[in-house]
Amino acid sequence: MLSLAAASFPIHHNRLILYRTTPSPPFTVRSSASGGVQEIQESFTPPPSTPQDGEISSELFVSAPFPPIKGAKRVVLVRHGQSTWNAEGRIQGSSNFSVLTKKGESQAETSRQMLLDDSFDICFSSPLTRSKRTAEIIWGDREEEILTDSDLREIDLYSFQGLLKHEGKEKFGDSFRQWQLDAPNFSIDGHYPVRELWARARNCWDRILEHESRSVLVVAHNAVNQALVATAIGLGTEYFRILLQSNCGVSVLDFTPRAEGGSPYICLNRLNQTPSSPLASGGGRKASKRIVLVCHGTMQGSAGDQGMNMLGIIQSQKIAELLLDLQVSTIISSTEDVSVDTSVAISRVQEAADCLGADCVPRYVELKRSKDLDATDILQQLNEEGSEGQLLRPGFLNRFDDESLSALWDQSGKAWETLLNEVSDESDPEKVAVVVSHPAVHIALMGHCLKLTKEWMGSFHLDAGSISVVDFPDGAAGRGVIRCINYTAHLGRWAIPITRPTADDEEF
Repeated sequence: MLSLAAASFPIHHNRLILYRTTPSPPFTVRSSASGGVQEIQESFTPPPSTPQDGEISSELFVSAPFPPIKGAKRVVLVRHGQSTWNAEGRIQGSSNFSVLTKKGESQAETSRQMLLDDSFDICFSSPLTRSKRTAEIIWGDREEEILTDSDLREIDLYSFQGLLKHEGKEKFGDSFRQWQLDAPNFSIDGHYPVRELWARARNCWDRILEHESRSVLVVAHNAVNQALVATAIGLGTEYFRILLQSNCGVSVLDFTPRAEGGSPYICLNRLNQTPSSPLASGGGRKASKRIVLVCHGTMQGSAGDQGMNMLGIIQSQKIAELLLDLQVSTIISSTEDVSVDTSVAISRVQEAADCLGADCVPRYVELKRSKDLDATDILQQLNEEGSEGQLLRPGFLNRFDDESLSALWDQSGKAWETLLNEVSDESDPEKVAVVVSHPAVHIALMGHCLKLTKEWMGSFHLDAGSISVVDFPDGAAGRGVIRCINYTAHLGRWAIPITRPTADDEEF
């Protein structure tokens, strides 16, 4: 496995600029561009104070590794509820003229209920009214003071702020088009807003991690929450608008200390758990092509041929009920019994949509199986170590040997290409493919979607019975947008909570 003792996070860029003014020793970063490990040496030239003419390749400005932590820390990010300017379609940026709508207040209340039983130690909030009000609703009657941090404000969009989108097109023309199509290289009023945002988000992490707390709530905005997630797991500005953040969507990051000290292990436990179904429209660009990754129900043991236990059966029914909101074209599962059983449960509910009142005509679902979706090596190691339920903790893939991870990565790469071909079928303009397999396989599939390398797999987590959604606004040939990761609200009382009380052994 790749050692990250001296690295804060991987970089997916053409070049790296360090915000340091004194020499420092080299440190190691993972690179999805090279597929290997790069050594960044101490010699460098500080960035210019003003942008230079011409296009600059996407960059992540790294000032230092993340600060070490003494114990496990969980950070919960929430985007504010719908604002008046959200409703109007007006460009907000870091302006402070909009307030929550009634719908926004209701969304914040739903998030409060989702997080009601959590033992948060501290809340950080953007100082902007729409975010601060959301924080106040969620924080409720907790005694601790809400800390506002100016760096948590929304992206600074300068002359764009306050304009309706059609006004932006009319007034700024090519510049507005670049903002839509090439945001990392977008400049306005002498600024590169997305790059400034990434640097600002990275600065926020120092203050959040250095605070003596174990469970942290952060309430902010769409773009800055994207930047917080991306900088935590090491994704650069080219991932702007790829990790969706809906109004009052909840994302969870786990930070685990290293025995040797230094930058902690970081795992994205959940992305964009929304107050409403993640399958509903709203938030992000409309997409006609979609892949839904379904983690099969809980197994009897650790081997895929043992089928589901009672909890797994309940989970599969809950998944099928949630997916009734979609007209599923194809369900592709691994050949392992537990995945096949989950896919059959989904297909039966889909094909009964007319009598369940979800559709006026019967649905016909094509069932397929693929050995490229099997998790043979991972399941074998889990079977040797013990119960899967106790072992699939955040970052669990970090402990597997490189040979098994490489096999999983290569095999899932073939599966991802097959899935892209599946949803590219032009005879079905609203193609939705559901994929059922083991959490480890889906983590690898998301890595391929994001064009990462296998070293990133330990940076993501999925639970049994969860779903993750990838949309393709520009068709299957375009970039996938991650609508949600590890969504479990549909499981009700059987769901693993978004946040959990801390335990004496420092595990969450």
